[in-house]
Amino acid sequence: MIYPWPVVHSTTNSYRIFNLRTDRAVSPRTGQAHDFYILESAPWVNSIPITSDDEVVFIRQYRHGIQDTTLEVPGGLVESYDDPQSAAMRELKEETGYQGRDIHFLGKVHPNPAIQNNECHSFVIWDVEQTERQDLDAKEDIETVLYPLASVPHLIHSREITHSLVLCAFFYFFAACRPDLWTGRIEECSK
Repeated sequence: MIYPWPVVHSTTNSYRIFNLRTDRAVSPRTGQAHDFYILESAPWVNSIPITSDDEVVFIRQYRHGIQDTTLEVPGGLVESYDDPQSAAMRELKEETGYQGRDIHFLGKVHPNPAIQNNECHSFVIWDVEQTERQDLDAKEDIETVLYPLASVPHLIHSREITHSLVLCAFFYFFAACRPDLWTGRIEECSK
């Protein structure tokens, strides 16, 4: 049986987009205390925006953690004043200038439960259209690009899409909405 580890001491340092919490917890199995480092964050969202022509609105964004550009779908933090669905709509509008009304929840994941306490909520937004210009933050460099929905499995297979949370969103999307478009394995597996 696996039991929770009682926390005997905890400290928190605050940063703009997350807190770093240090917990001293005791193993119920060994009785030994250990330090754990947890990134506390608000929930995140991402959305798969699809136009009436079955094109996905993607973004290319510079990511400092890997010092490279990634192909992603719009997303970001759920601010204190909104819920995941409204945050998904807001992030889509800010990052791309696109909007839509027909939004559906796909699923949620824990990005990295070993060291993070938050969730990422994924949505699909149908029949989006560009209504205005991007409204980017000072730390964002984002290019909007459209790809046919049918090409997304190839973008995944060819590792053009590598962002794990975007891959999770498409996993939910293909499983729930369009299993007919999924084209098989990333690589052949053998026993």
